[in-house]
Amino acid sequence: MVARMTTPRSLVVNSALSQDLHIVGRCVRRAFLCGLDRLSGRDYSHRKQWIEDGLRQQAQCFAIAMHGFAVMTNHLHLVLRTQPELAQQWSAYEVATRWAGLFPVDNPETGLPESWPDEMIAEKAADAEWVAVRRQRLASVSWFMRLLNQRVARRANAEDGVTGHFWEGRFKSSLLADKTALLACMAYVDLNPIRAQ
Repeated sequence: MVARMTTPRSLVVNSALSQDLHIVGRCVRRAFLCGLDRLSGRDYSHRKQWIEDGLRQQAQCFAIAMHGFAVMTNHLHLVLRTQPELAQQWSAYEVATRWAGLFPVDNPETGLPESWPDEMIAEKAADAEWVAVRRQRLASVSWFMRLLNQRVARRANAEDGVTGHFWEGRFKSSLLADKTALLACMAYVDLNPIRAQ
């Protein structure tokens, strides 16, 4: 039997170019991402809203455009476009504000997350090295997926009362090299839930 080799993500995703990508993330073993688990009788449909909320928030902060997505019982499809040139146009203050939107700070008195104070945003915006790193991350599909996957995994594990991996791996990505490939992929992703009933 011949082992199937996959192309390393670094050879598929060019962080310096705008690219359309098909992203797939799979859950481990019998973990449920969304829908009704017929064996246990538990309904996980509410987890789709977690993903929708996460995608909506991240799309407002990252230099990544969402073309479409589908949340299946044990995996997730995303069709997106990286836009590194957009991130390069942002001011240092905008980079800091976008980062703050993704990572609220904990209030020391209540322990609840809250928005960054204006002076904290201004302080970070004045740090050129910090801004350069965050600008790069805000244009990175790896950081986009890392954040989405971590947040979903933490909530799902807490809800299920378990620890350990929720996702099979980081994610798989395929380059959609032209408009035909993009449209075919979007149709595939849109029809996936219908085919799976």
